Amino acid sequence: MGETISEAIGADHDSLDFYYENIKNALDDAAKVRWRNQLTWNLARHAISEELTLYPAMEKYLGDVGVQLSKTDKEQHLGVKNYLSQIQDMTPTDPKFWLLLDDLMSVLHHHIEHEKTEDMPRLEKLLSREESEALAGEFKRTKLIAPTRSHPSAPTEVHLETLAGLMTAPIDYLRNMVRDFPTDSDEREAEERIKNRKEDGAHDSTEDSDLNGTVRDTNW
Repeated sequence: MGETISEAIGADHDSLDFYYENIKNALDDAAKVRWRNQLTWNLARHAISEELTLYPAMEKYLGDVGVQLSKTDKEQHLGVKNYLSQIQDMTPTDPKFWLLLDDLMSVLHHHIEHEKTEDMPRLEKLLSREESEALAGEFKRTKLIAPTRSHPSAPTEVHLETLAGLMTAPIDYLRNMVRDFPTDSDEREAEERIKNRKEDGAHDSTEDSDLNGTVRDTNW
C-alpha cells in the first residue's frame, strides 16, 4: 500500500524540520552550509510540487472552498519563498542569517499548520484511498522536475508555473553541481544526535516516573 497525499506531504514537512535542526546543530560552518543547501533543495521542490498537484486537486474536489484555501496557501508560500531566497546563498557567518532562518521556519510552520488542519482533512474526506495514493505519486514525481531554488517572482498559475519550472529547473540543477550537500559523515552525526536526544528523553521520563512514584508513596 502506497502513501496517501497527507502522508507524503507530512513526510516532507518532517524532513524540513530535520534539515533545520541540523543547520543549527552542525559542528562547523561548512556543515551548516551543506544542510542549508539541503533545506533549500527540498523546500523549493516541495512548494512548487504542492502548487502544481495538491492545490489544483483541492480546487477540483472542494470547489469554491478549495479555490480560497489554495489562494491562502499560495500567499503563505510567497512568504516562505521570499525568506528562502534570502538565505539560500547566505553564509551562516552573516549575522542576518539566523534571524532570517528562524523567520522562514516560523512562516513555514504557520503554513504547515494550515495545511494540516484545513486543507488535508477536507481533501482526504472526498478522496478514495486509491485517489489519494495517485495524487501522492503525482506530487512526488513532480518534485523530480521542479526547480531546486527559490524563485519568488515566478508565476503561480498552474500552466505558467509549469512552463517557468521547466525553464528554470535545468539552470538550478547546474548550479547545484558546484554546491555541497550533506555528506555521509553529516548524516551519521545527525543520526547520533537524534539517538542521543531520544535516549536522554527516555532517561528523563524514567526519572520523572521514579520521582512521581516516590511522591505517591510519601502521600500514601
